[in-house]
Amino acid sequence: MEDPRPRRVTRSKDKTGPGEVARADGQALNSCRIAASPILNRFLDRLRLDEALHGRLPREDRRSRVSNAAALLLLARNLLLSREPLYGLGEWAARYVPTLLGLSEAQLDALNDDRVGRALDRLFDADVASLALDVAARAVREFDVDLDELHNDSTTVTFHGDYDSAAEERTLRGRLRTAITWGHNKDHRPDLKQLLYILTVTGDGAVPVQFRVRSGNTTDDRSHRETWDFLRRLTGRADFLYVADCKLATAENMAYLHNNGGRFVTVLPRTRGEDAAFRATVRAGKVAWRVIHDKSDDQNNPIDTFSIAEPAIQTAEGYRLIWYHSTLKAELDAASRLNRLRRVASRLDELRQKLASPRTRYRQRAKVCAAVEAILRECDVEGWVTVEVTEQTSETYRQERRGRPGEGTRYVKHEKTRFGIAHRVELERLDEEARCDGVFPLVSNDATMTERELLLSYKHQPAIERRFEQLKTDFAVAPVYLKESSRIQALLCVYFFVLLVESLLERELRRAMERSGVADLPLYPEGRPCRRPTARKVIDLFEDMQRHTLTSSSGPPVVFTTDLTKLQRKVLRLLGMSDAYDI
Repeated sequence: MEDPRPRRVTRSKDKTGPGEVARADGQALNSCRIAASPILNRFLDRLRLDEALHGRLPREDRRSRVSNAAALLLLARNLLLSREPLYGLGEWAARYVPTLLGLSEAQLDALNDDRVGRALDRLFDADVASLALDVAARAVREFDVDLDELHNDSTTVTFHGDYDSAAEERTLRGRLRTAITWGHNKDHRPDLKQLLYILTVTGDGAVPVQFRVRSGNTTDDRSHRETWDFLRRLTGRADFLYVADCKLATAENMAYLHNNGGRFVTVLPRTRGEDAAFRATVRAGKVAWRVIHDKSDDQNNPIDTFSIAEPAIQTAEGYRLIWYHSTLKAELDAASRLNRLRRVASRLDELRQKLASPRTRYRQRAKVCAAVEAILRECDVEGWVTVEVTEQTSETYRQERRGRPGEGTRYVKHEKTRFGIAHRVELERLDEEARCDGVFPLVSNDATMTERELLLSYKHQPAIERRFEQLKTDFAVAPVYLKESSRIQALLCVYFFVLLVESLLERELRRAMERSGVADLPLYPEGRPCRRPTARKVIDLFEDMQRHTLTSSSGPPVVFTTDLTKLQRKVLRLLGMSDAYDI
């Protein structure tokens, strides 16, 4: 007869193995996490990252129970799966099946932040550029990535703290240690120090193929020639299309690429004389436009129309200069101009209230004019808004001396000057400026591509911004809890590897959906369809996968895993990994 009393279940950390253990009536259930480890391991194996690390890292210390390569791969898996701090890696790894992390149960006790920190030291000592080149070349061959079009951009990684020891570049153990210092911060945090993170991705799936870390005060225009030389070694040729922002458009950079057989597409900076001359022609109404491309959304609703100016013109150096007009950009430009006008009106009202205050600090005309000019400059409305500074003088009389006034009392006149401001919007200038809405120029030395092909190539540039978004949101690259600059540089190399894995996962799944005719997957909350799945959605889909081991004194242990859902099986089938969870 069954005992009607409730069974008492206790849970504890098993000292003899990883995972959590639940015990009841002589039975024990040991549960270890699997999550998306089998999927990620397939990509890491195809990249042969373990082999690349062992081949490039310095000789191993015999006392190390966990190799440097194993520690770095564990860090990469952690960033992909959950992003725990370094001091929590050991506890995090103890919840997983150790073999899926490339470790044995005996190695779990040797995991701590010092072990991973020393592995980062060895990664810094290695030839990181050659290591990244090996891994990127392997990814290109293994996944058949097209290198005809490459996109380059940079972002900043900001840091809290002094980092006084890393204020200047210096050589450490034969390698250049970059400086964590102030520069042009792209997160709009000029109060924080930074490093510059330079990334290049392919036009085919935005797969990262090159990265570099530079000091925080490095300007973008100084990085392109070194980047292009690296990409030429990776591709084995010079005629790939190099796409970058306006920092590439210096005479020296463009001449370097052109004279070495390279092709490029970039944006002409607003500071160039060709820009001012063309916009003056547009304001005068002397430019003819020809439609070359209509863009629609997934439901075939028109969202943008692109036109080019005729006839074609050249830059001062003789490169192709193509002026485009976008209807969507024109709407955005008009909205931006309206917002700037609203902002300057609000700022001028605030200044007006300060001037009217009896305790105002604006007692001199020069100080008022300087405040007005600063507002116009910060709101970027110079030439659109005219501000007149008015002056009003009031007179007061006071006794020359103290005491009761009488017939012989003399009075002294005091004058007090107060300032006011009045502004007006120059409507004629705004009308002229509105004629330039939606206009932007591209520069290229490629004479074979059509204007439409150049436009579509440049329109792939936002894909690299999505990689930066992953770096700062999915992986939360900052804040960095490391004090040594060299370890931070090595950590950013690991971030490059995890970005590579995620991008390849996305690319493989999306290509498989296209081949199989699968329009979308229900990965969004409430089963809503997702047309372009991201790696993060796939990793989250397998978050609850576990391996369970049931042991009892009456028989051999029973091992089983969490049942896969229909959606999980479909994703695995698309990735060609139907057997990934047969463990």
